[in-house]
Amino acid sequence: MLLERGTEFTAAGDALRAAAGGRASCLLLTGPVGTGRSALLRALPGPADGEGVRVLRAHAAPMEADFAFGVAHQLFDSLRSRAPREESERWQDDPRLTAIDRAGGTTGDPAEEWAVLEGLRSLLADIGAEAPLLILVDDLQWTDTPSLRWLAHLVARPHGLRAAVVGTLRDGDPGGRRPAVLDLLDAGPRVLRPAALTPDATRTLVLERFGTPGDEEFTAACHDATGGNPLLLTSLLDRMAADGDEPTAAHAGRAYTLRPPLLTERLADCLRAQSRPVRHLAEALAALGGHAGPDLAAELAGLDPWEADGALADLHRLGLLTGPGEPRFVHRAVQDAVAASTTPDERRERHEVAVDLLHRHGAPAALIAERLVESATAPRPWAAAILREAAETALRAGDPETAARALRRALQDTPEPGPDRARLLADLAAAVRDTDAAACERHVTQAVSLLSDPTERALAALRIPPAFLGALPAPAIALLRRTAGELGPAALLKGTAREAALRLEARLRHAGREDPAELGASVLRLRSMGEEPALRSAGERELAAVLLYAAAVSGALTAAEAARLGHRILEHEPAAPDRTHSALPLVVLALCGADSVDAVSSWLTAGHRLRAPSPARGDGLVACAVDHAERALTLLAQGRLTQAREHAERVVVDRPGEPEGEGSAAFAVVLAAVALEVRDPAFSERVLALGGRCRAPGLVTTSMLGLLEASLEAGRGDWAGALETVLSCGRQLAASGWHSSALFPWRPWAVSLHHRLGDSGAARALADEEHARAERWGAPAVLGRALRLKGRLYGGGRGEALLTEAVTVLRGSANRLELARALQELGRRLGGGPRAEAALREAGELAVACGVPRLVKRAGREELGAPGVPAAVLTPAERRVVALVGRGLTNQNIARELGVSPRAVEKHLTNSYRKLGIRGRAELAAGQCGPALGMTG
Repeated sequence: MLLERGTEFTAAGDALRAAAGGRASCLLLTGPVGTGRSALLRALPGPADGEGVRVLRAHAAPMEADFAFGVAHQLFDSLRSRAPREESERWQDDPRLTAIDRAGGTTGDPAEEWAVLEGLRSLLADIGAEAPLLILVDDLQWTDTPSLRWLAHLVARPHGLRAAVVGTLRDGDPGGRRPAVLDLLDAGPRVLRPAALTPDATRTLVLERFGTPGDEEFTAACHDATGGNPLLLTSLLDRMAADGDEPTAAHAGRAYTLRPPLLTERLADCLRAQSRPVRHLAEALAALGGHAGPDLAAELAGLDPWEADGALADLHRLGLLTGPGEPRFVHRAVQDAVAASTTPDERRERHEVAVDLLHRHGAPAALIAERLVESATAPRPWAAAILREAAETALRAGDPETAARALRRALQDTPEPGPDRARLLADLAAAVRDTDAAACERHVTQAVSLLSDPTERALAALRIPPAFLGALPAPAIALLRRTAGELGPAALLKGTAREAALRLEARLRHAGREDPAELGASVLRLRSMGEEPALRSAGERELAAVLLYAAAVSGALTAAEAARLGHRILEHEPAAPDRTHSALPLVVLALCGADSVDAVSSWLTAGHRLRAPSPARGDGLVACAVDHAERALTLLAQGRLTQAREHAERVVVDRPGEPEGEGSAAFAVVLAAVALEVRDPAFSERVLALGGRCRAPGLVTTSMLGLLEASLEAGRGDWAGALETVLSCGRQLAASGWHSSALFPWRPWAVSLHHRLGDSGAARALADEEHARAERWGAPAVLGRALRLKGRLYGGGRGEALLTEAVTVLRGSANRLELARALQELGRRLGGGPRAEAALREAGELAVACGVPRLVKRAGREELGAPGVPAAVLTPAERRVVALVGRGLTNQNIARELGVSPRAVEKHLTNSYRKLGIRGRAELAAGQCGPALGMTG
């Protein structure tokens, strides 16, 4: 399939019509490597089929450039092979054709040369008298000189010749600058340059290769990575399809990293045919990583300024370099092609020189490190420092993989045990702690053994991920305890040593949170710090956060006390884009449990704005996942279920690979909390599958996953099994001294399940316990929920009073969904009348605003006065799609109207069905959601 080549086909058709009228013409298709000139030439005879056109073909090759009249022979041979035998034999013996064999190349006699060229022209004129001729010559840059002179002779004398000559010429190739080629150009052919393919053509190719429309992110990445170059694009798509990739956003990044072998070989062949300066400059750019200036590349290539300028221009004309500015290869496959066109010894030698050249010229550490990592260069005394600096830069940019590669290379150059190797090991531990916690602990253990200073040993030990919602392995805890003992108590220390001691204390106290005695000790430690603990340093804030969480899970504080300390910590803690290994998620949890989330939302927003996108890793995947997890928690605490789920889904998307890192347990907790409220079995199953792969999950993770498992059992109708699972979770939590129902809502689930099974006594006993603990905690969301549960269990005036009180309490809560539930219960209990109708109407409006239309359905649309679905439930894109469905458009028509792919339309519709609580397109088209969305039918 040739796309967007209408101009070229039209020009060829015009040339053939002119030929039929007795006037020869010439088209020249030029352009860089991979623009599809040869494919276009092969397709040109297609439109001439059935028109009585005779086609002559020739394909020039570098190895045949010295064969005189080789291309001319190919053209006449191709004509004879398709002609009747009698005609073929007549032409074969024609003296005008055999003259080229006698002439060989150039005779030196202009008259004799003219006779040969004119003889061939007259032979073509005789053949063309019977039918127009289409003469196709591919790769004129490699065509032999005599054939070029003959073609120029034809083009310069078009009259009376019924022929259209179409040739291709690659830009930048040295063969294209030969005098014979320039003579052909001077003869005045019409020059066409096939353009790069547009994004629309890219979408069409994706559909053709994969049989399904590609996601916009995938299609855009393929187009951006190749610049629309047909060779690059088709090679990339063919390889991805062969590898079984789907054209989804998840595979978009492959467009930038994939290096198809066939493409590499094609480009290598192109490079081998270039002049020495061009080859050497390309090799220098590859050795320098494709990010060095032209002067540095010229110095490495050993070229003078004039040679370098010419070679650089040729590489640009060949289409192997990006636009003006610092020369870079258009795709990583070009760098592979350079390597394939040279020997290993040549590459190694040039890499050695490139590394020293970059260092001598003061190139950025990241660029030098990349060269050091990619080649087995000899050790250099300055290399370790450069590699470590590059690793620090990569970590700040959210690219731990690049940092780890640099540090591993630095360790190869630093084999001797000592402080230098220890610091490299500690840095490597920091680089891999999100993806390989076991390796991180090994590196830290080795680093500590090589250090003698207690403070340095403590700082190295602190590189172990803190596992604030997971469980640290016993060897890691032992290492922290040993280094803390060597360092001494914080009260006796100053500066960095004091900070390290405070952070070690925080880690150790948190590691013991599942032991009731250690949990109690943490509460006492918090009270010993006074009403306003010192929070000036990061170590003081980390310790305060850990102690706050301990007091919150044990129920030792009131919600007001927890909120006051949590707010003070946030006030002192600068908003940061990366909180992956800080204790701040514990503060977020405590404040969500205290029903005090306004300050959290503002603080998270400030940190999000500080995040700078990372081109290497797409904005730091783990940091992004942490940000989405914290946002999901705060939205959940506000009852904004739709938005909470959207952020929770992003946690799943943004997590890099298998959940091996320290954040995996925290992510599982957040996902489980959202899934418990969403009550989507498929989503819950996904969360359980992800949580089941957590490394050392800890009590908080196992408890939340246990509650989620119970919710699935209840959904399947196994009420007794669900109750046993919930009670087992409750027993484990109680055994550790964790009594907070705000963070671990096992009692509300147990109350509902006891009630469902008809055990009202057990249900009421647990409801009373929940109410008592909620009153002590004092958070409106938890207290209102406890009152609602009791109101459901009691009939008559007592139940109505409890529900009325629940509504009153929840009006002071940030959780709008809990208020909706209480209003629904109250409205149904009241049975009828204005007060019941008002409660049910308000419940319905809150429920759909929270993204829980099922709550409206349970109460009945008639009861609720059929409240409209507010447009705020849907995103602007979803509203546009729904509006077009209301007008009767199909998905294909909507995609064309909005300029997106049909797949994107399907995604928007699926999200809209879920948010609006409807089954499908029929309900949208019937106008059930129309009035609220500004639709008329």
